[in-house]
Amino acid sequence: MTTVTGKLYGVGLGPGDPNLMTVAAVKAIAEADVIAYHSARHGRSIARSIAAEHIREDHVEERLMYPLTVETTDHPGGYRGALNDFYEEASGRLAAHLDAGRTVAVLAEGDPLFYGSYQHMHKRLADRYDTTVIPGVTSVSAAAARLGEPLCEAEEVLTIIPGTLPEDELTARLAGTDSAVVMKLGRTFPTVKRALERAGRLDDARYVERAFMTGERTEKLTEVDPSSVPYFSVAVLPSRIDQELPVRETGEVTVVGTGPAGAPWLTPESRGALVNADVLVGYTTYLDRVPVLRPGQLRHGSDNKVESERAEFALDLARRGRKVAVVSGGDPGVFAMATAVLEVACEPEYADVPVRVLPGVTAANAAAAAAGAPLGHDYATISLSDRLKPWDVIEARLRAAASADLVIALYNPGSRSRTHQVAAARDLLLELRAPETPVVVARDVGGPEQSVRVLTLKTLDPSEVDMRTLLLIGSSQTRAVERGDGRTITWTPRRYG
Repeated sequence: MTTVTGKLYGVGLGPGDPNLMTVAAVKAIAEADVIAYHSARHGRSIARSIAAEHIREDHVEERLMYPLTVETTDHPGGYRGALNDFYEEASGRLAAHLDAGRTVAVLAEGDPLFYGSYQHMHKRLADRYDTTVIPGVTSVSAAAARLGEPLCEAEEVLTIIPGTLPEDELTARLAGTDSAVVMKLGRTFPTVKRALERAGRLDDARYVERAFMTGERTEKLTEVDPSSVPYFSVAVLPSRIDQELPVRETGEVTVVGTGPAGAPWLTPESRGALVNADVLVGYTTYLDRVPVLRPGQLRHGSDNKVESERAEFALDLARRGRKVAVVSGGDPGVFAMATAVLEVACEPEYADVPVRVLPGVTAANAAAAAAGAPLGHDYATISLSDRLKPWDVIEARLRAAASADLVIALYNPGSRSRTHQVAAARDLLLELRAPETPVVVARDVGGPEQSVRVLTLKTLDPSEVDMRTLLLIGSSQTRAVERGDGRTITWTPRRYG
C-alpha cells in the first residue's frame, strides 16, 4: 500500500504589512491543515501576527519556540549545537504531521529562503516531502520602497551584508561595492557605523527601522541614537547614479595600487578608494584596467612620461575640493606614481592637501606566485630603465646584488627604444652566477596574454623581452623542478647554505 504524505509550504509573508502578502501565500495558508511559526521564548510570533487574519480556528498551530535568544549556553555544542538540536526537534514535529498526510505551512517573515528560520526546516524536510516555497517581499525591497530612492541602477552592484560580520570585513565589503544593505543591526549598530565611516560611506547611509510595520522609522544613519536600534532595522547605501559630486573646501589625493592587471587584483581598500573618488587620474593604460565604478565620475588619462605633471594636476583638483584617485599599476610605491605625487605634494602650495598611498600587488610578487616561490628568501628589486638614472649606476647595483647572492627582480627590462639592457645585464650576471641559474620570464601576468616560463641564465634571449615582461633571476640556492603535470616550478629555500 502506498503511503500518502502531506505537502510542505514555506510561506513568505513579506516585511510586516499583511497587505504585502502575496495571493499565493494566502492560498497556501488556506490549504494548510497545520500552521507552523517560529517564536522567541515569550511566545509571540511576528510571522503569526502578519498572517493572523488568515488563520482559522480549525488550523492546528505548531509554535516552534527558540530555546535561547543570545549566544550564551551550556550546551556541549555551544550556541550552534543548541540551535541544531532545536531545528532537528522542530523539523521532527513537522515531519510527524506530514507523515500523517497533513499539509503544513511554515510561516516566514520576508522571504523564506532569505536569512529566514524556515530554511532550516527546508533543508531537513524538502528532500522527503512534496515542497513548495512561496517567495515574499524582502526587507531589502521594503526598505528601498520606504526610502523612496533607487537601490541600484544600470551596472551597479548591490551587496547584502549581515551586520554580525567583524568590523574589518564589513569595512572591506562596504568600501568595495556600489549599493548595499546591512541586515541584523540591533547591537551591531555601532560596529556597522564605524565600518561605514572607515569605508568612506557614512554620509551616504540611510537607516530604515521596521519597514511596513508598526513603529516604522527612516532617517539618515548619522542621526540615529545607537541605543534605540532594534534587530528589525537595516542600513542602506542607495544608488549613487544621480548623486551630485559634493562641494568640499579641500579634497584629497589617494594614490591607488591596482596590481599587475585588472579588477581581480584590486584590494577591497583600493576598490573603495576608486569607488569613492570624484576623479580618476592616471596613465591611460592603467585607467583602462579600472572597471566603470559609477556614473558621473570623471577620468583624466595621460601618457606614461608625464608623471610630475599628472601629480600636479591631481593635487590641483584636490585643492579645489575634489577627491582624486591617482591610478597606478602594481604597487604605487615600486617604480610607480607614489613618489611622483609625494614629491610634488611637498611643494609649499600643496602642503595642506591630504595625500595617502594604498598598496597593491607588485609585479614581482605576481610573477613569483605564478612561477612558484622564487622570492622565498632575500631579494633585490632593480629597474633596468636608464631613462632616470645612468647605466653605470644600474650596473653597479646589479653587480652588488649578484655578489650578495640575492634573487633579483628586474623591472622595465626593455622597450622599443631600449634594446641593449637585458643583454648587458645577462652578460654581467653570467660573470657572477652559474649559467644554469633559473630565470623566470613573466609576461602580462594576470592579463589575457599571460606567459610564465622558466629558463636558465645562459638561455635567456633578450629579443623575447619587452616592457610588459618582468625577469626574476635566481640565487645560487634557487631551484627549478619539473613536476608530474609537466609544469616547471621554482622556489628559493628559506634555509641558506
